[in-house]
Amino acid sequence: MERGGARDLGWEEIASWKVGDGILWVHLDRNFEKSCNWLREESGLDAMTAGALLAEETRPRSFASAEGLVVILRGVNLNPGADPEDMVSLQIYIDAERIITLRYRRLMAVADIVERLKQGDGPCSTGSFLAMVAERLVARMDPVIDSLGEGADALESELESDNPARIREQLRSLRRTGIVLKRYLIPQRDILARLQVEEGSWLSVQDRHGLREGTDRIARYVEELEEFRERAAVSQDEFSTRLAVSASRTVYILTIIAAIMLPLSFITGLLGINVGGCPAVRRTVPSGSSV
Repeated sequence: MERGGARDLGWEEIASWKVGDGILWVHLDRNFEKSCNWLREESGLDAMTAGALLAEETRPRSFASAEGLVVILRGVNLNPGADPEDMVSLQIYIDAERIITLRYRRLMAVADIVERLKQGDGPCSTGSFLAMVAERLVARMDPVIDSLGEGADALESELESDNPARIREQLRSLRRTGIVLKRYLIPQRDILARLQVEEGSWLSVQDRHGLREGTDRIARYVEELEEFRERAAVSQDEFSTRLAVSASRTVYILTIIAAIMLPLSFITGLLGINVGGCPAVRRTVPSGSSV
């Protein structure tokens, strides 16, 4: 990685790399055993750092290791057929000369950086890489947040629809997506804010400014998610009120019908009573019969 560009390296070149040869970025796929073995045995990272990078269940966090910084971020899942709220983890080790990233599923934000490096317009330092990957992760969230807003608008306009099952499912989906995204965005916002004051000469003023921009955008996303949650709650209340009114109207109609049918049922039942053997009831004897 040099002057905004980069070239591909093989495992042998990675093994022979040393400080001073230029910035090294090793991007690993957690699904391959060779990647995991290299990270544990040949990367030179201590066991705690390697373990944090290989952890399967992670939330956004950061901590200083013996030589560098470990940052775990999340991005929306934009892979075909996936739910965006099923966020993808990106584990990062970074110091002044080397970057190691690890992922389980493909991240479009990383693909953006690779494309920019191919065009010679990528990051020129490890600090600018961290700022750029944070910026691309945040930028990729824009369509998802916008779709939630459109979903909330559409839901409010469909409250008078005659399809309560669809409205109920839309409400459930909107609230679930908002809750999951907010669960990861809040700690990610705090991490980016903390990175702005992280010690390290490899983080320039411009890099910290980029991290600040990412923090502000995530803070705005969190506010919008909170607004969507409140709008969904209002829609839920209005939907429940409409259902209650509809149920009350149905019960009222059934009550009127019952009030009309009850006297008729009483008369019908009375006329059908068998009065044989009752006192003061005159019995008619057919003609020609002997008593």
